Amino acid sequence: MDQFTINLLFVGASFALYIGIAIWARAGSTSEFYAAGRGVHPVTNGMATAADWMSAASFISMAGLIAFVGYDNSSFLMGWTGGYVLLALLLAPYLRKFGKFTVSEFIGDRFYSPTARLVAVICLIIASTTYVIGQMTGVGVAFGRFLEVDSTTGLLIGAVIVFAYAVFGGMKGVTYTQVAQYCVLILAYTIPAIFISLQLTGNPIPALGLFGDTSSGEPLLATLDGIVTDLGFAEYTAHNGDTFNMVLFTLSLMIGTAGLPHVIMRFFTVPKVADARWSAGWALVFIALLYLTAPAVGAMARLNITQQFWPEGVEGQAVSLEQIESDATYDWMQTWQQTGLLGWEDKNGDGRIQYYNDASDAMAERAAAEGWEGNELTNFNRDILVLANPEIANLPGWVIGLVAAGGLAAALSTAAGLLLAISSAVSHDLIKGQFNPNISEKGELMSARVAMAVAIAVATYLGLNPPGFAAQTVALAFGLAAASIFPVLMMGIFTKVNNKGAVAGMLAGLIVTLVYIFLHKGWFFISGTNSFTDADPLLGTIKSTSFGAVGAMINFAVAFTVSKMTAPIPQEISELVESVRVPRGAGAAQDH
Repeated sequence: MDQFTINLLFVGASFALYIGIAIWARAGSTSEFYAAGRGVHPVTNGMATAADWMSAASFISMAGLIAFVGYDNSSFLMGWTGGYVLLALLLAPYLRKFGKFTVSEFIGDRFYSPTARLVAVICLIIASTTYVIGQMTGVGVAFGRFLEVDSTTGLLIGAVIVFAYAVFGGMKGVTYTQVAQYCVLILAYTIPAIFISLQLTGNPIPALGLFGDTSSGEPLLATLDGIVTDLGFAEYTAHNGDTFNMVLFTLSLMIGTAGLPHVIMRFFTVPKVADARWSAGWALVFIALLYLTAPAVGAMARLNITQQFWPEGVEGQAVSLEQIESDATYDWMQTWQQTGLLGWEDKNGDGRIQYYNDASDAMAERAAAEGWEGNELTNFNRDILVLANPEIANLPGWVIGLVAAGGLAAALSTAAGLLLAISSAVSHDLIKGQFNPNISEKGELMSARVAMAVAIAVATYLGLNPPGFAAQTVALAFGLAAASIFPVLMMGIFTKVNNKGAVAGMLAGLIVTLVYIFLHKGWFFISGTNSFTDADPLLGTIKSTSFGAVGAMINFAVAFTVSKMTAPIPQEISELVESVRVPRGAGAAQDH
């Protein structure tokens, strides 16, 4: 059986499962569409939250970014994991006790202001739309490879699949679909990692194999450090970037995680307040299974790739074009070249492909002596690494098929959660909350589904021209959530900030952060319209992906200043804040 058929079997079977679950769990009421009827068990919710969380950025892109940067990109792991601790301790139980359907609804009621609710909806839609661009990018990469079409066609196919099960199932259908998707994606991520760890170190646990020895007796990380530095790249295990920017980036990811609407919505689905905290704990357990494996996947893949391009060692000859075309070990290169995400060129006409850092002064002397005309691996999209990993390591065809299903599960599960957050904001907070309070339940459900369909179309269009790799695009969304949503939730629970302060803070944090991102990534992510780059930022060393933490500080400062200058909150709102924060009745929660 050829690889294409195996891929179709795995992907087709998994999609049949997801759509079957969505039909079985079809939402019949607004409570089921927005909050799954508030009857989801904490363990089930934790698993669904993990799938919702472990998006294309985590599954497809994160290990690729770690592989080609090393230690400095471990901030992705630290920030995203730390964010769940914040979420479990500071937000989830209190928001569940408040008992609303959406984040915007909480903000509108707590700050006794329809304007605050409207601004929250705008913040939510902007952050979620930016996030979903990264997911659709990952969908295009995965479908493009495993259906052997270009990434644009893959993206369009993925959009149709998301529409099929997210629009009709709502939160109830998405929840149980995500449980199945988590099982698929965690198996797809860990099984290849176990195979590769055994190949390189003899240890079946990738996280331990990362610190083990290779067959030559040398530590794996020491071997990798030696190879990449010999090729002019930065030392893999060393901190080479700017520490201040790294701290800001990690903080931005942490508070952005705790402010992401599609994640917070998951904690509205459990029966009790205590269950919200348990859900966050279980989500951390399920997430840790992948996050403890990711550094090993990145390091081992980088070692395998580098050794394939230099099969005789760095001091020997680079791989020949003849070997790439005739050796089955290199079939993965031919396959991925078809997607447009991998490319090479024999610039100096010697019949070999030299992969090295042509920007390195240390390599300039050797390159001149050898007659090299520059790095001949002209394109290696970071988003392909995890999906290509089993092929690079020559693993069995069924493992490659499983990874295909896992990559798609990761991207589609988060895309569905984000689209649900967007549709809920439009239908429940805008249409019902602002424009037509008397709309029927049937009308509200229909408007939610129409809003989701429009959101899918917009996300698909933007996904065709993303502002970066999947994880980088997602990092921008975290910055927007960190700057706009997280501060107002914290102030809503733990302070007496008034409505004017909340609105001013959200707008200040959102606008400043959005402008900073557009200045570096292009206005509305249109290529060529940027004034700065992350390599040469506007403010010192602060990259656009790290600015969310600065935006959050601006949000807090503006909110407290405006609140001090205006009227205090009403007595009934003060009592409401106290009732939500004080841990009396931990098992009780309000409901609609």
